[in-house]
Amino acid sequence: MKNYSLYLITLLFIWSCTVSVKKDSEEISNESSAYDSLLAAETGADPYGMRQYVMAYLKAGPNRDQDSTEAAQLQRAHLDNIGRMAEMGKLILAGPFMDDHEVKGIYIFAVETVEEAEELTASDPAIQAGRLVMELHPWYGSAALMKVNELHGQLAKEDI
Repeated sequence: MKNYSLYLITLLFIWSCTVSVKKDSEEISNESSAYDSLLAAETGADPYGMRQYVMAYLKAGPNRDQDSTEAAQLQRAHLDNIGRMAEMGKLILAGPFMDDHEVKGIYIFAVETVEEAEELTASDPAIQAGRLVMELHPWYGSAALMKVNELHGQLAKEDI
């Protein structure tokens, strides 16, 4: 009888812990996924939490025969331009691909039209020099991307 009581108490204890853990995780899950109308408005989210962007594929351009000094200067100017567009809130995400193919990197612009993105890409010194060309496409993605630059600023110890 003693063993049966101990067994029953142990089962009840385990069950109550399981219920408590389940309840806590549901509360955390509900809190983290709760709809935030202010954040949705700030990021331009539609009812699905999405928005329109323009994605750019940065490809190798026809003029890649610069000497190493000129290529380094163009790269620096290219990176400075990326920073400028990000500060304007127009460039949400940018980065190079890590392999050696025709497509060198991507941009994601927070603009409504491909034409707006074309105007922004025309300001890039690497585009102007013909070192890079852009292929632009309307793209539908998470409005949460609008917060990437803010979060990145909290993670980067050094500027690029």
